[in-house]
Formats: sequence, C-alpha cells, structure tokens
Amino acid sequence: MVPADESPDQHLRETTTESAELFTGHFLKARRDTVRLPDGASATREYIVHPGAVMIIAQLDDGRLVLERQYRYPVGQVMIEFPAGKLDPGEDSLACARRELLEETGYTARQWARAGVLHPVISYSTEFIDIWFARGLTAGARQLDDGEFLDVFTATPAEVLAWCASGAVTDAKTLTGMLWLQNVATGAWVLDWQGAAS
Repeated sequence: MVPADESPDQHLRETTTESAELFTGHFLKARRDTVRLPDGASATREYIVHPGAVMIIAQLDDGRLVLERQYRYPVGQVMIEFPAGKLDPGEDSLACARRELLEETGYTARQWARAGVLHPVISYSTEFIDIWFARGLTAGARQLDDGEFLDVFTATPAEVLAWCASGAVTDAKTLTGMLWLQNVATGAWVLDWQGAAS
C-alpha cells in the first residue's frame, strides 16, 4: 500500500490553508477556502456543502419505471426525474431511499439494491447521490412534505431513453440512472439484491 503522502495523485492534490463559512441555510452551506496548489501557489475555492442524497430507480413488475414531474425553481422548469431526496442527519442511505420512495410516490419495495454513487457537480459542491434500485413494488398513499408538489407517473424504459435522447430529460441523476438501468438490463452490471428487512 502506498503511503498517503506518496500517492500517485499527490502531484494533483490541493491543501487547504484557510477556510471560511460564507452562508448557512436550511440544509446547504457555502464556504470559501484558500488552498495551496501542487506548484506552491495559492488559489481560492468556493463550494457548497451538501448533506448527500439518494435516488431510486423503482421498477414495476411489468418493467415500467416510477417517475416524477416536479418544478425546480433554480432552473425554472418542470423536470422529469427519478424519485430522490436528501439524507437527514445521521440517516442510513437505504433508510433514506425507503423513506423517500414512500413519501414521494406512495410505493414500498420488497427488494433493494445499491448500485453506486453519483457526484453530480464536482466543481462546486460536496453533493453525492447514492443510487438505489427497487423492485417488488406495492402502491400506497403518498406522504408529501409540506410545500412539496409533484406528479407521479410511470413510463417504459424505452420511453425514458427516448426522452433522454431528445433532451426532454436533462436531470443529471436521471440520465445516470438510465445508464445504470441499461447496463443492468443487459447483464453488463450486476446488482446485489436484498430484502426490505435487510
């Protein structure tokens, strides 16, 4: 094992020399750090601290996918997305995925599989999104948060892929989810499924 200070990436790493909090919001924080570059020069890095999130690729027994339409204020558009939501402090990723699927769509799942992790905006945020697959779905009542408005609908994978190709879907996590789904469907990528009680 290579010691941390002798890693093959050491010539690319930046070292924090100063750090200041610029803003603290309801769940986001903004920071400005001064860093020492690999060549010894200094630079400033401004970024958002995010608690992390989950996304759920929930598939019905007939193959259709559970999706949402939701207005996203920063881009001023209604977006087509897979269900997703942020982690609460100390919350387990699978517990968050189960909670978000139920709250937003009303569905529960008999089986879950963690596919991987997505870093959607690496240049200016610490955000990560754990990607979960869910199957064996049972419909139920939604439990939306106050102030949360979204439509839940289903579509075939082929329909969603066509929307990705046409630009009707531009949400990064949903595009990544479809990449995972395509590779799982062909057997190129394998999931480790677990029961809901695992």
